[in-house]
Amino acid sequence: MNALIFLIVFPLVIAGLAFVLPAGNALRKTVGVIVNVVLCAVPIYLLITYLDTGPVYFYVESHVVNTLMLVIEMLIAAFIIYISLRSKRYLPIVLVVVQSLIMVTFEVTSGGTMEIEHSLFVDQFSIIMALIVGIIGGAICLYGIGYIPEYHQHHKEIKERRRYFSFLIYLFLSAMFGIVFSNNLMWLYFFWEITTICSALLIGYRNDRQSVDSMFRALNMNLLGGLAFSIGLVCLYSSSHTMELDKLIKLDQSFALLPAVCMAFAGLVKSAQFPFSSWLTGAMVAPTPVSALLHSSTMVKAGVYIILRVAPALENTVAAKMLMLIGGVSFLITALMAISQSNAKKVLAYSTISNLGLIVACAGINTAAAVWSALLLIIFHAVAKSLLFLCVGIVEYKLDSRDIEDMDYLIMRLPKLTAVMMIGMAGMFLAPFGMIISKFVTLKAFVDTNPGMAIILAYGSAATVFFWVKWMGKIMSIRHGETEVVEHRVSRWEWFTLDILAVCTVLVCLAFPLISSIVINPYLAERFGNIPVPDIFNVMVTFFIMVGLLVLLPLGLFYFGFVNKNYKRVGTYLGGANIDNVTFEGAMASVQKIEMKNYYLEKYFGEDRLFNVGVLVSLTLLCVMFGVALI
Repeated sequence: MNALIFLIVFPLVIAGLAFVLPAGNALRKTVGVIVNVVLCAVPIYLLITYLDTGPVYFYVESHVVNTLMLVIEMLIAAFIIYISLRSKRYLPIVLVVVQSLIMVTFEVTSGGTMEIEHSLFVDQFSIIMALIVGIIGGAICLYGIGYIPEYHQHHKEIKERRRYFSFLIYLFLSAMFGIVFSNNLMWLYFFWEITTICSALLIGYRNDRQSVDSMFRALNMNLLGGLAFSIGLVCLYSSSHTMELDKLIKLDQSFALLPAVCMAFAGLVKSAQFPFSSWLTGAMVAPTPVSALLHSSTMVKAGVYIILRVAPALENTVAAKMLMLIGGVSFLITALMAISQSNAKKVLAYSTISNLGLIVACAGINTAAAVWSALLLIIFHAVAKSLLFLCVGIVEYKLDSRDIEDMDYLIMRLPKLTAVMMIGMAGMFLAPFGMIISKFVTLKAFVDTNPGMAIILAYGSAATVFFWVKWMGKIMSIRHGETEVVEHRVSRWEWFTLDILAVCTVLVCLAFPLISSIVINPYLAERFGNIPVPDIFNVMVTFFIMVGLLVLLPLGLFYFGFVNKNYKRVGTYLGGANIDNVTFEGAMASVQKIEMKNYYLEKYFGEDRLFNVGVLVSLTLLCVMFGVALI
């Protein structure tokens, strides 16, 4: 139990320390490295200690802690009211006042009689999440220490608030550890709300009009999710006098369904599923470490975490089917929308929402195979996507653009960084990287339970291949002539972080059978009583086909470049009389320059065309989900 409390309290102490430390980089880097080592080591210790024990629950005297948490919640509510009044935004005030009235009334009327048997717990799933938060979140914090000074060099108009930034980042990590280890739902709710306010403030870091608008959009939506969460807790205690996560999922569905739906709704908001996806795409205005933190290891993962936790309470209900369809709709539509984006961060944002939609769909199905796939998707997505966000942040400041169309010849300008980006992209959709195995098992789970979802998976995956491949082709293109290499502008501090994440991406992909056998399978055995066994023959066939195709191109280049030299080198045909390898003479003696542009198909997959469809469909599904729960 001490290790769990340490992981919650330690980042909180570091947050306070970061707020008072001098702004000098050397001291902050030293502290950052030490903190990162600790945040990696303690979850690994938990993994070793509780590997074969199953769920372990701990008693903590909760009355005093509950009172302290309520006081802090009221202070947070007062702060939200203050910043909302200052910005003349009134919806957050309404939401936070209603939410606070519910929780204060509940605490006054029932808090004194509430008996919590186990406030904290640890199992394989919470250890997986702790490893992600500790290793990935810690690496992002390290990156942020070196990134923020450069960020302000490029944005001199923005007030530097390095201490404030570090304080919020570490407070965020503390709250995430609280979420994954809390069995007491009052505690889980408290940490849930801490992530809401921290993420909103981080999104609004620039403090300009666009950032403030995005901050309040995120705040409004997540406060709405928090309101549903609080209503769910009151309904749960009123009907069953239960306030523990493990007991909620064991209740009769007549008592558990409505609270579970309310918590799942909060999870949908936090994971930016339709119709709430706009808060996450709006978060792109924040500094790159914030985008990486929200999209990969923390904020959105908290959403799918709680949905997977309450999924047993929804099993075999119409509400579960609606949850599955919301995830499927989010997966498909955002994958299609990503095709139409040339802003690199927006592509990553829609890719994140899409992958989380697949995890939500798996939670709605809630079979052993579906949950196996969901857990692997969480792991693979966390490491690969955090790596890609940080790479894009570096590209943005080295080339002064985050537009994919400006990333021509990136392999010539930033060769090592391009190789790292290719690792991250390959981790998202290529064999032998593990994401493809997760989707393979997801497909089998869909076919076994709801074949219609297999069609959604097929079309969404095709869109995924399209937008990743055209981006990969852009950065791998080369040109004749001299090209300035700017790799020296990438600091060793940035390389250190990228190397950690690149190694993690490769390791988790190569070691996924081991991860499955020692961590995921015991969790599934405890929860379902059985372990899904993927068809190894089909998996290996897929591996060999895809790896073989990947190998053919370099082998072909090697053969024609070094073995068989009986061929004639000619210039690229450029549609006219070639002047050199990049220009040609066109009609009426006009000189034309070769350009390579991607297809974005905005007419078919643009945001304006698909976003409203996703919102309308998902709102309908949400109404059905709540309607069934209320009935």
